[in-house]
Amino acid sequence: MKKLFGILFVAGLVAASAVANSEDDIKARIAPVGTSCMSGDDCAAAPAPAAAAGPKSGKDVYSSFCTTCHGAGVMGAPKLGDAADWTARAGKGLETLYTHAIGGFNAMPAKGMCAACSDDEIKGAVDYMVENSK
Repeated sequence: MKKLFGILFVAGLVAASAVANSEDDIKARIAPVGTSCMSGDDCAAAPAPAAAAGPKSGKDVYSSFCTTCHGAGVMGAPKLGDAADWTARAGKGLETLYTHAIGGFNAMPAKGMCAACSDDEIKGAVDYMVENSK
């Protein structure tokens, strides 16, 4: 009987807390995230977008995206620092490496999953890996 009373008591507390939410709290939770400001409307000024930090270095791109596979050689990816892995690939020329890195090659997706990276940033990452694998 005590267990049943305990269960009913806890269930009552949960239900009471759900009912205790005021209508204002509910409206605040389901309110739209943003508002629209049409030209000519008197709206508060929108915050300025954050200034771009500029292009990422090859090392930054490698550290953020490429290291996942190229650090451990996942699915045959040439490992950073392993000259044997990179010699044959580098022998085909940097343009071929750039094309593979940007468009994807074998198991590697296009741009190594860095959709926000520019082609030049991807090329910088390739240069970084080749230079650090001699």
